Amino acid sequence: MEVLRPLELSDADVGAWRALCASRPEFRSPLLGPDFAIAVGALRQDARVAVWREGDRPIGFLAYHHRPRGMARPIGAPLSDYHGLVADRPLDIHADLAELGLSAFRFTGLVDPHGDFSQAVAGENEAYVIELDRPAPAYLEALRAASAKRFKNYRRLDGKLDREVGPLTLRAPDHDRAAFDQLLAWKREQLARTGAHDFLAPDWTRELLASFLDMREGHFQGLMINLYCGDRLLAGHIGVRVGEVYHPWIASTDPEMGAWSPGQLFLLRAIAAMPDLGLKTYDLGPGHDHYKRPYALTTRMIGEGMMAAAGPRGRAAGASERVWTLAGAHRAGPVGRLRRRLDMIATTELSLAGRAKGLAGAIAARALRPGASSAEAA
Repeated sequence: MEVLRPLELSDADVGAWRALCASRPEFRSPLLGPDFAIAVGALRQDARVAVWREGDRPIGFLAYHHRPRGMARPIGAPLSDYHGLVADRPLDIHADLAELGLSAFRFTGLVDPHGDFSQAVAGENEAYVIELDRPAPAYLEALRAASAKRFKNYRRLDGKLDREVGPLTLRAPDHDRAAFDQLLAWKREQLARTGAHDFLAPDWTRELLASFLDMREGHFQGLMINLYCGDRLLAGHIGVRVGEVYHPWIASTDPEMGAWSPGQLFLLRAIAAMPDLGLKTYDLGPGHDHYKRPYALTTRMIGEGMMAAAGPRGRAAGASERVWTLAGAHRAGPVGRLRRRLDMIATTELSLAGRAKGLAGAIAARALRPGASSAEAA
């Protein structure tokens, strides 16, 4: 076992990692492969990859950030909706964490088909996936059948907007940098409006997303999909794809057009466009259930918790985690919202000053909005 920076991975390591991702459906997310880790590693000095080997052959990869006090955080968090140990067999991660110089590995979207972290999972969350296992029109008809009134209204809005405001068109892929900047600006306005932590404030998150926009060829690509009304941008998604699997992060809409439900109209047209884009999986990830659930006929469970390392440092981290768990950190409610907010700050902000500012913002947001929902605080 060895620890490398992502940019130190050999071509053979990258090829072996990609092959492991392709070997199981659970590992096929673009976020679990080497390309995402390498892109993050180009911008963050604390990015690491633990590599398990059998002789010279790599058999497992765990990408993470080595944070203060030896706490490992998922690579690219908070953009890493899925993370975990990508391996061809079970491995003794508990014993190996201390060898890696870590006190613990904190996870919020664990993918763990081998059960390596099973003893450490304190809670589970549902992730929403559009799996195009039938022709796109048949998939859309299944959605309409499940919620006829809802989708009848969206169809009415779609036609009315097209007739009265301007023709609706979906651009996919869209490489327009002005549209990219507008989607980020709308997202940041939404975060400020709801009192959520602005994970797009640090330079590295915006630079990471921008770097994906330029990846248009090869195994791993960025993909921005946008809905326009005439020449006016209405809504869009920014994310990454590997082959037939797409994972968007940024979902933004024009706040001035909220009465037209642009986000809903966007998803309906995006699903219809999947075959032409060569996509079979449109992975919406966890959270914001009210928005995602009506479109996802498939869900998967992902784990939340912390694996402590063997030894004194691990025991101290484990004791702290047990206090959080007993207080309700893995359940709905104010403690869970606070823990998610602190995780967001710890993973996003790279400086002590940034983390202090984030904490002050969290306190101010709770004081101003004591009834904020878990979706707003996430």
